[in-house]
Amino acid sequence: MKVPKAITHELRLARCAKALDEFLGPVQGLGEKLGCLLVQLPPKLEFEAGAAGRFLRVLRARHVRTVVIEPRHASWFEPRAHELLETHRIARVAADPPRSPADGTPGGWDGLAYHRLHGSPRMYFSAYQHGFLDSLAARLRREAAACDEAWCIFDNTGARAAVPDALYLQGKLGRHCKDEQR
Repeated sequence: MKVPKAITHELRLARCAKALDEFLGPVQGLGEKLGCLLVQLPPKLEFEAGAAGRFLRVLRARHVRTVVIEPRHASWFEPRAHELLETHRIARVAADPPRSPADGTPGGWDGLAYHRLHGSPRMYFSAYQHGFLDSLAARLRREAAACDEAWCIFDNTGARAAVPDALYLQGKLGRHCKDEQR
């Protein structure tokens, strides 16, 4: 479930307790079906420890389950940001294509590995090569063995590549895929 842009882009994580309550109230009704929350930040939102810390405290006071953040500004890949995310048990997205060297690997809290694939080379449109997905399957197996959860979300829906890519990856993961264990 993605946290609304009203919180991340318009309020820019500030003074958003009421907006979080309005979002999380209905979302909590999903119970065990609720996966992790995705907090996707605007590209120009720089890391500022005080503001980020306040937001994460407010979020964690209302939501104890898994949360992942997708920062899109290079300042969020510095050690101070990593430490703050660890403190609040917030994982950082491994994005493809990466916008900075650290953006391609999971970060923050190490209890969750979360990959968000936007399509490459053309974001939102390109399908992934099978070789890339084969390597990703091996990586997801390693990450799932080392942490509580591993997720992979395809966001290359512009030319309908997400479903075939996801099905191919699911086939490579076989019994390791969460959906097949249910």
